[in-house]
Parts: sequence; C-alpha cells; structure tokens
Amino acid sequence: MSEEKIRCQFGLWDSPISPARMTQSTSFSSVAWDQSGALIWLESRANRGVIVVQAANGEAPRELTSEHSIRAKVGYGGGDFTAGAGWVYYVAAENGRIYRQALQAGLPQPVTPAFGQVASPALSPDGRWLVYVHSYEDQDCLAIVDCEGNYWPAKLASGADFYMQPAWRPNSQFLAWVEWNHPNMPWDGSFLKLAKLDIPNTSQKRLPVVSEITTIAGDEQTAIFQPEFSPDGRHLAYCSDVSGWWQIYLYHLETGAIRQLTHTLAEHAEPAWVQGLRTHTFSADGKNLYFVRSSQGIQTLWCADIETGEETRLPLDSAYTNLEYIACGGKGDNERLAFAASGSGKPPRIIAYNPAKGVKIWRRATSEELPEENYSKPQAITWQNIDGSEVYGLYYPPHNPRFEGKGKPPLMVYIHGGPTSMAQMEFALRNQFFTSRGYAVLEVNHRGSSGYGREYRNKLRGYWGIYDVQDAVSGARRLAETGTVDGSRMVIIGGSAGGYTVLQALVDFPGFFKAGICLYGISNQFTAAVETHKFEVHYSDSLLGTLPEAAEVYRQRSPLFFAEKIQDPIALFQGEDDQVVRRNQSDEIVAVLQRRGVPHIYHVYPGEGHGFRKSETIEHYYQAVEKFLREFVLFA
Repeated sequence: MSEEKIRCQFGLWDSPISPARMTQSTSFSSVAWDQSGALIWLESRANRGVIVVQAANGEAPRELTSEHSIRAKVGYGGGDFTAGAGWVYYVAAENGRIYRQALQAGLPQPVTPAFGQVASPALSPDGRWLVYVHSYEDQDCLAIVDCEGNYWPAKLASGADFYMQPAWRPNSQFLAWVEWNHPNMPWDGSFLKLAKLDIPNTSQKRLPVVSEITTIAGDEQTAIFQPEFSPDGRHLAYCSDVSGWWQIYLYHLETGAIRQLTHTLAEHAEPAWVQGLRTHTFSADGKNLYFVRSSQGIQTLWCADIETGEETRLPLDSAYTNLEYIACGGKGDNERLAFAASGSGKPPRIIAYNPAKGVKIWRRATSEELPEENYSKPQAITWQNIDGSEVYGLYYPPHNPRFEGKGKPPLMVYIHGGPTSMAQMEFALRNQFFTSRGYAVLEVNHRGSSGYGREYRNKLRGYWGIYDVQDAVSGARRLAETGTVDGSRMVIIGGSAGGYTVLQALVDFPGFFKAGICLYGISNQFTAAVETHKFEVHYSDSLLGTLPEAAEVYRQRSPLFFAEKIQDPIALFQGEDDQVVRRNQSDEIVAVLQRRGVPHIYHVYPGEGHGFRKSETIEHYYQAVEKFLREFVLFA
C-alpha cells in the first residue's frame, strides 16, 4: 500500500534536503583520457581541487594530488590540467605554477616558475612541449615551456588582450587557439588563429618559436569556440556563430577549404566564461566527430560522419540532459566517450559511454541517497514579454512524495548570472531545496541569455536592467495569472548579475515581489565597471554603453541611486574577498535600507569570493534563507 500523503501548506513541507546536505556534493571541472586508457578528472570539494585517476585496469580510483589544491585562476578559472604520455600537468592554486606528476607513482615537479597566473596547459603530441595561457599584470599571452621545465618559459604569441583553448596538430608543428580583444567578450567576437612553429631538434637547446600565423575564422562580430585537430591531422574543427547559431565547421589543413558540418538551429558551443570548455571531440580514427547539441536547455549527444556530414543521435540515457567536457579515449570497439553528466533527477557523475556497451559510472558527486522520485522534474516553457516576443525558462513544480499542498505554491523566480549565461536542465540542487519544501521555481532565461542563438543573446545590449527585469516579472505574472502559483507570495532571487536584476526589480516594480534574495549583486554600475577584474572590465560597454558618454544610463540602471523605491524585504549575502563584485556594492545598498527601515538581513562571509565554496558558508546561507522566507513570505 502506498503511504498516504500529508496535506500541508506549500513552503512548509519537511524536506530531506537539509542545509547541511547542500554542502555535501562534489563538482566536476574537467575530464581527460591518457593514452594508457586511464581516465582523469578534477573534483572540486568545497575550496579544494583534487585530480582523480581511474586506471585502465579497473582498479579503484586514486587521488593524485595530495600536495596541492588544483585550480587555475586566469579570469574565472578553468583549464586546470591536461594529461598525456603517462603524466598529468596541473595548475596549483597556491602559487599558480604548473606541476608535472606521473600517473603511476612519483612526486610532483614544477614546470613553470611562480609568477602570474596560468591556465589551459596543452601537451604537444610528441610529449616535448607545453603551451599554456599566461597572465601577469593584466598582460596575457600564450607561453611555451619544455615538459620537464628545464628551460625558462618564453612567449609564443602576444599582443591580444585574451587567449584561450590552445590545441596542437598531431605532428606537433602547428598550434591553434582563440584570441579576442577589449571591449569584446569571447562570445561577442573572437578569432581562430593557426600558427606554424619552428621546432628545434633534440640537439638544439631552445624552445619552439612561431614562424607564421594565419587567421582562419572569426572577427569582431563573430564568436569562435574550441579548436580541435583531427587525429589524422587533416581537419581543424571549431564552432562559429557566423550563421546566428554556434555551428561546427571543418577547416581542411591542406586545401584551406572551410565546410559547415552542422546545420540544426541549436547551439553546439557555449559562452566561454572559463577556460577548458569542450563540446566536441574526434573519434580516434578521425572519421567521426562526436558533439553535444543544446536546445531549450537540454543537451543531447550526436555523431557526425566527417566525409558525408550525416548526423546520428547516440542513444545515451535520456535522463542525462547536461553533458560537459566531452573527451574520447580508446580505439575501435573499445572507443569510449567520457563526460561530467547530470540530469534533473541525476546528480553529477563521471561516466564513460560506448554506443554498443552503454554507460559505465566511474564517480558520483553525491551519495545519491535520495531516489529520483524525490526530485522535481522541470519543463521548458515560453511566455510573451511586453513587446510580444518569446521569453524562455525552466519551470520546476513543487514536489515532495510525502506531501500535497494547500492552496497555491509560493514562487521562487531565479535569475542566472552573467547576464550572458543560461539556466540548463541539469541537476540543480538549489532548486530542489525549494521545490521539496513546497515552492515552485521559475528559472528565467531572459532576453540576453545564451542557448537560443546570437540574436536572442544580443537583445540585452543597451537594455541590461530593463529586459531582464521585464522578463522576470512577465514570467512570474504569467504563472500567477494561470493559477499555477500564488501571485501574492513570489520571491525573486539571483547572484552576481542575477543579484543586480533582483535589486533593479525591487526598484522598478515595488510590491510585485513579496521579497528578494540578492547574492553579491551589483548596486552601483559606475564602481562595478571600474573595480571588476580584467575579463569583464569592458563588459558593460555593450550592455549599457561606454563611459563617460553613457553616464546617465549607468546612473539610471544603478539600484543604489533609486534605493528609496525599495519597500519589499530583502536578504543580501556577500563574500568579503569578492574581486568581481566587491563588498562595497552590498554595503552601500544595505546602508540605505538601514536608514529607511526596510526589512532586511545581511551576511558577509570572510574568506569567500565571487560564489561560496566553504561548507560552513553554504550551510549558513541556506539556513538564513529558509528563516527569511518563513518570516517575510510564508507568515507575513
């Protein structure tokens, strides 16, 4: 007999997802294969990064890096390690050096000196050289060093503001990479470069140098993503949004011909917020290209025949709707694809996949104690904004197998960061925290979000603080008007750029939301533009305009200058060491709230930056949010 459900007010259900449980998951940051068949991945555990190796013989996984925490710190990070020829090369968080460590046994050995920050190490196929992104005193370049660190590193390419995703041709004589310049972000306009290298023989005591550089694709209005050479050296695959969608193209190294491989109106790349992202990989024989396709927030796995262009969707378990860091290993019948994979009801896992043999799970991010039926299943929805065009989002209904609700559920309207990011159908435990308590959750992919083509992504240009706010309000209003949620108990929540949208919504639509929750949000666009890190220092040029000409726009879109309009309760959370959105952004808005007597709570977390990593911080945050919602939303 099935257990009779408990009838209880929405928002007050007893949830198995406690604040303490929110601290227990591990995140996966990259996946790679070694030629030996070993699978290597990076785990982020609270504020520590650990490389884990799964040997080809199937022995238990082994932690490789006990001496260092692994984390690259160029921009927002990423590109933390590479592997090859029985070695792993990683970036130590403590000093920014690249270290070399054998997969079998042995202690780490430094390869680069300790100055500046590095990312995206790429090992040459002959195992002699290591190319990487280097950043020092806001000057970026591609640098090269021998793989044993015997020589002092040298600049290989410089002059651009940013570099990303270096990739070697199999003969080790050509290198490709992506570069771009201010004021662009990498998804605005970037260039695919191909360099011919002068490689010394073993008797010459020097590093390779560039003899020729060619621009293959891209311009100031076209975004390029992930160059990848085929194993036979014939093709260079990359993504370009020149057509309006990120499609995959093939550049023939011998003839110079460029051919578009994919044509479906979907995304085959993603905004390069961090180094090291991958969405496609060649088969070992170079005859096929495996790739991840994203549509409506759902990712699927495909294979394209290089010669014919014929596409086949691979029968990966449909419960995996988010696939990251695709990598191919093995040959023939033993060829396998590895990912960090998750779904709305499946916490992140490291999996290996063979179309004939299915999925093998190598690592789980959580204990997976909760059965899938405990999780809310999201659905992609659309609605009309005020000009009649479509807005996109993901709706999570309240769900807890033990409870049924009374009346209509309160709504959490979640705004992603960026703002050029997107909500995807992945395992989002933060949403399940609320849905399991009886809240509905709407993740808004407002105009300006990624995942729906370049035109949609560019709609926020000049309208940041307007369209994102309007789309959050129109989405919430639609759910309220259809009777799906309680329109008198709606909360807007977001971090970083999403936190800015929270503040701006409370300014422009006082009384519409019952409360707001703002994590390290921007309150003053002037100081945000001049105090942020190099990666985003000109980001606002396209979103708001260039200063000083657009000074009035910056003022009108700064919640701090209109904070007297805020009347709804608000909870604010800030990392003390945040270098992207500095603490003064929260301090100043809180001072106005205090002066005006607006109900609020404010927590500053020592040792935390842009996003919270420490277990004690995360647990306290969810405890504080739950208490805040009970006081100002459920019982108000």
